[in-house]
Amino acid sequence: MGDIVNLRQARKAKARADRERQAHGNRVKFGRTKAERQIEAAEEERKKRLIDGARRDGRDDDTK
Repeated sequence: MGDIVNLRQARKAKARADRERQAHGNRVKFGRTKAERQIEAAEEERKKRLIDGARRDGRDDDTK
């Protein structure tokens, strides 16, 4: 005689596994943590300040 399986629990376990598989795919696809995004944003801001501080006349290039 085979094992008795609760179909509700089996269905939920399958759905849980599917969600985990989808989440893993998204982590691989979009892959950066919040800390990595913050570090990159801080680095971009630092570069922007460095460039803005090096301007000779203090004007933007768009206002010629």
